[in-house]
Amino acid sequence: MDYYFQICATEHYQEKYITFLLQHHKKLNLPYPFPVLLSFLSSPVLMQGEAMLCFNPDYEVIGALSYIYGTGDHNYQDTHIVQIQAVFLVNEHRKTRLFLEGLQFLTQYIAQLDRKVTEFRFWAPAKRDLQRLFAKLAERTATRETDFGLIDEYRAPFSQWHTYGMRFRHESYF
Repeated sequence: MDYYFQICATEHYQEKYITFLLQHHKKLNLPYPFPVLLSFLSSPVLMQGEAMLCFNPDYEVIGALSYIYGTGDHNYQDTHIVQIQAVFLVNEHRKTRLFLEGLQFLTQYIAQLDRKVTEFRFWAPAKRDLQRLFAKLAERTATRETDFGLIDEYRAPFSQWHTYGMRFRHESYF
């Protein structure tokens, strides 16, 4: 299938990003009350981060990815760190190949920017199956308690993800 990725550089695509994630917010399984979840999902649009959509061949949105530069711990001044806010694919499109294409798109896009990104960070519910999956991609560095459950923090060098994604490269996305 011919999937493609789109940077949400216009209000039209930003609206599609927010609408898509709101339609699927319960499936994200994030341990936050809805107002916090909404601010978390919208922060890439509001904080000059990046949001990306994945479309199927029928031009339907089937996935979204977003991130911000920096961390709250350092007042978002540590812009060499990309903090991933959301990654979601609808169930029927969750395939390793599409995930790898998304990883390739993300790392190629960031690599061509005039930024010195060195690290990716993300948070996920502290569940054993997710811990096994994410251990393949990053190191678990912290666990925090929220009102809705535990969450784990993961970190990985940008160069590691970029190299990993490029190992499976079969075509350019730019």
